[in-house]
Amino acid sequence: MEKIVEQGLLYDFYGELLTKHQRRIYESIVYDDLSLGEIAEEEGVSRQAVHDIVKRCDRALQGYEEKLRLVAKFESIKDKVARISRLSEEYRDGAADMAAYSTRVKELSEEILQEL
Repeated sequence: MEKIVEQGLLYDFYGELLTKHQRRIYESIVYDDLSLGEIAEEEGVSRQAVHDIVKRCDRALQGYEEKLRLVAKFESIKDKVARISRLSEEYRDGAADMAAYSTRVKELSEEILQEL
């Protein structure tokens, strides 16, 4: 996964666990695409301080994901829902029979329920 997309997902799931100051700086990097220098000037701190905060946030967010696995579960469930959607299209187009379609949708649904 591209780093900026991964950072955005991790922040979406765990950002509220960061301090207000960390969130403001991390959002400036990830969402506003500001440079370290721009953020440092805006916050009245050094570029190194901004760099350190961003690295600390990255480590914290990764640590939360390693423990809680919410992003991984989200991605897995999203994949299964996409597969159900493709199966539905195949069934609608006549490429799948009802029994096979029903069985596979039931299996995927059960997998999703187990992940929740």
